[in-house]
Amino acid sequence: MAGFPSFARAALAGSFSALLLSGCTAMTPPVDVTRFHNAQVAPIVPGSVIIEANVTDEGDSRSIEYATYSAAILRELQRVGFTEARDDAKNSQYVARYTIDRAVLSAGGSRSPISVGVGGSTGSYGSGVGLGIGINLGGQPKDKIVTELSVRITKRADGNVVWEGRASVEAKQGSPAAQPGLAAAKLAEALFKDFPGVSGTTIRVP
Repeated sequence: MAGFPSFARAALAGSFSALLLSGCTAMTPPVDVTRFHNAQVAPIVPGSVIIEANVTDEGDSRSIEYATYSAAILRELQRVGFTEARDDAKNSQYVARYTIDRAVLSAGGSRSPISVGVGGSTGSYGSGVGLGIGINLGGQPKDKIVTELSVRITKRADGNVVWEGRASVEAKQGSPAAQPGLAAAKLAEALFKDFPGVSGTTIRVP
């Protein structure tokens, strides 16, 4: 596991804001969201947090993608009351670890265990099943890009999980909503909508 370097986040601040603005006018598909927590018994008290990515595929292109997702998640966590542990990350009250999985769903609806996603699975969602890589033939509907964001928030002091959630969206290949920047903003916003959300229930966020 690796935290995302702050310099990359800073370098992308301007471009990320532009992506958010463009997302306001783009037609984006709905997001399916599921959350798990025990907040009704032990309320989640927001505090300082550090964002970390479960990275298995590194490189310049992936670094840009991870920076975009890190910024989107942090923005939503700040919106619900958390603060970034920028100067004292090792002593943050919480750690938010996330995974990005992306795959291609063929226009014919076929699925296979072949995945083009990155990162490992998190929490109780298990290993998951990848989606097949389809070939789009002329005249047929376009394949869809399936992007899934999983986030788990743990207490640093004891490692206990206080909240975890998963958000997924399907967008036509080549459409604005299939681009990492817009997908990151859309998924993060949907995932933390009405935080902590209803536990164990899947909702669809427009």
